[in-house]
Amino acid sequence: MMQICDSYNQKNSLYNAMNRFIGAVNNMDQTVMVPSLLRDVPLDQEEEKEVNSYQDGDMYGSYALLKSIRNDIEWGILQADELRKDKLGVTAALEMSHIEPDDENLEKLFHFHLNGLHTVLGKLTRKANTLTNRYKQEIGIGGCGN
Repeated sequence: MMQICDSYNQKNSLYNAMNRFIGAVNNMDQTVMVPSLLRDVPLDQEEEKEVNSYQDGDMYGSYALLKSIRNDIEWGILQADELRKDKLGVTAALEMSHIEPDDENLEKLFHFHLNGLHTVLGKLTRKANTLTNRYKQEIGIGGCGN
């Protein structure tokens, strides 16, 4: 039991990265009282360009995306997988499920994906915090620090 508790206290653990992201999205969700105000508000501030360089659109699109990703983390993506199977057809879904790495590469593959998860969760957390601060600016709430 002690080993599990110690891993939860690690700053760079996947668990903590997910909690930081979920916390940032929950804060965003509690702050943004009227999400429709985010429509047509461009993502144009300098600090947002790095975080949002992969996605065009307005703040509302980012808000919806962040909430969707949070829900996928909290509830799983089984529903999305089932919808994808319906769209692709059963044959395509079965073909995709047979692609498995060999046992020798599992550790490398795990570390590759773990590193990717940390990177993506960090960027998404910054994106949620930026959106929250921008919303505060748009509606005139002072003190936009994190």
